[in-house]
Amino acid sequence: MWEIQEKRIKRSWEFKDFLTAFGFLAKVALLAESKGHHPKWTNVYNKLTIEFTTHDLGGLTDLDLQMAEAIDQLESN
Repeated sequence: MWEIQEKRIKRSWEFKDFLTAFGFLAKVALLAESKGHHPKWTNVYNKLTIEFTTHDLGGLTDLDLQMAEAIDQLESN
């Protein structure tokens, strides 16, 4: 579940192993590149955390929320 924290939206996942986490991260990377909106993320073994904010506009925007929704769609496919 995505959490709104001050000027960003954030979500964490725990996958069965590193390869599964990395595979999902790669899908997110391709999506982010296609939209020109890149997240801050951390990946430690099977744990992944993604954050979005729009630095240019000083905080959370519709684009951040759209990216979160698109990532949720990736996850369900």
